[in-house]
Amino acid sequence: MTQQEFVNNNYKIKEPRLVARKFLAKPQHEGVGAVVRRSIGRFELKYFDPFLVLDEFSVTAPAGFPDHPHRGFETVTYMLQGAVTHEDFEGHKGTIEAGDLQWMTAGRGIVHSEMPASQGTQKGLQLWINLASQNKMVEPRYQEILSKDIAEAMKDGVKVRVIAGEALGTKSPIYTRTPTMYLDFILKPGSHLQQPIPKSWNAFVYVLEGEGIFGNQKSQPISSHHILLLGCGDGLEAWNKSSKQLRFILVGGEPLGEPVVQFGPFVMNTQEEIDQTIDDFENYANGFEKARHWRSQSALSLDY
Repeated sequence: MTQQEFVNNNYKIKEPRLVARKFLAKPQHEGVGAVVRRSIGRFELKYFDPFLVLDEFSVTAPAGFPDHPHRGFETVTYMLQGAVTHEDFEGHKGTIEAGDLQWMTAGRGIVHSEMPASQGTQKGLQLWINLASQNKMVEPRYQEILSKDIAEAMKDGVKVRVIAGEALGTKSPIYTRTPTMYLDFILKPGSHLQQPIPKSWNAFVYVLEGEGIFGNQKSQPISSHHILLLGCGDGLEAWNKSSKQLRFILVGGEPLGEPVVQFGPFVMNTQEEIDQTIDDFENYANGFEKARHWRSQSALSLDY
């Protein structure tokens, strides 16, 4: 596949990726009173290189994700409904609403909170992307994009929001340290999608709404809250043969092929690095210095 063919979406898929594994993401409790449907990062699927966690979250105040640390990876928060306010010990604070995106590189260390910012139920997706060993201790960084600024394209009944990577001739400005594609597709009834995926990448689909057929026209329709791990090939084919719209995300990434040692919100390559991270966090050192005297405004107001 040439770059020009990819950008112009002229590439005809020769080896469609079939569904290799399928799971239904069932609700579970996380944070303080929050409910998530976890697909990656659960018992049956601990890791899908380079992806560590995928949560579809549902939060109603006063529930949420109060002050907690991260090291060694990136979090991508994509709001579907409502709004969430983020605060961290560097003084960064902001609110993302429906359709907005926050791509946070935790790197060497961050302590932050993510709490509901409006009435009712807040819904969204959070994806954790692993970082290569040489990037695990980079300085924290944010890329935040309002819904109106996310690139979109439409063709033959297929609409896409290009969060990362390229689709239908449209490219995202997001910089991904671990090469990643993140596409939000809506297929009208009767429409058909062909989306190239680099052959060496791992890729999955998570169905948000409706039901679709993936990989092979003769396969059974798959409904919302299912994650589909895709097998080998050069792209995804999907069909909406129902009478309602189909919405799903397609996410792909270049595998890192490195050891993964995880302790909750810390993800490193060796147990020694995890031990050091715990020591750093407990002693406010090596990136966690500002955690000593910091609490988020939401934590102070709700007395978590």
